Amino acid sequence: MQLTPNLQPSRLCCQKPLSNIDKVCNCLQVAKHQPVKYELFPLSPLSRHRLSIVRRKVLVLDLDETLIHSHHDGVVRQTVKPGTPPDFVLKVVIDRHPVRFFVHKRPHVDFFLDIVSQWYELVVFTASMEIYGAAVADKLDNSRGILQRRYYRQHCTPELGSYTKNLSAICSDLSSIFILDNSPGAYRSYPGAEIWLPSSWFGLFNTRF
Repeated sequence: MQLTPNLQPSRLCCQKPLSNIDKVCNCLQVAKHQPVKYELFPLSPLSRHRLSIVRRKVLVLDLDETLIHSHHDGVVRQTVKPGTPPDFVLKVVIDRHPVRFFVHKRPHVDFFLDIVSQWYELVVFTASMEIYGAAVADKLDNSRGILQRRYYRQHCTPELGSYTKNLSAICSDLSSIFILDNSPGAYRSYPGAEIWLPSSWFGLFNTRF
C-alpha cells in the first residue's frame, strides 16, 4: 500500500519505522476529501504460507467514533454538516420502538478493512447494544466474511462510568492481541495493547461529514 506524500504523520505510535498496521491506520486519519492513492500489493507466497500455518494476531475494532459515526432520529449533531447524506441508514427496534440510525463511515474504512483482513483475525468489540452493533458490523462486512467474531455491551465490564472491554475473553495470549479504539477507558486494563484513534476525525483535520 502506498499513500500520497501529503498525509498527516502517524499519531498511533512513536516507533520508527512504522509497522504495516500503523501505515494502514494512518489512512483512517485522513480527511474524507483529501486525495489518497491506493496501491494494493498481494501477499507474497512466503507470507501466505506463513499465515496458513501460524495463528494470526488479533485486531479488535471498536465501532462508534472509531470506524463509524452515527446519529438517530430526532438528534441533530453539530459534527454532521446539514444536508450531508449518510453512507447507510439502519432501522432497528429498541425497547419495542423503531429507531433509524444515520451512519457515516470513517473515511477510507473499507480500504482499511480490506488490507488488515489479509494479515489479522478481525474482531468487532463495541459497547453498544447488540441489535445496533450487529447491524453496523453487517454493513461494514458487506458479505466479505471478515467481521464474523463480535462482542457487544453485555461482554463489557461497567467501570468508572464507562465500559471496559475484556480482551482476555477474546484471546488468552495477550501478546497476540491489540485494540483499535477511540476511548482509553475501553482498554484501561490492557496497557500496551492499544492503538488510539481520535474520535472526532472530521474535526481533527478541519473537515466535516
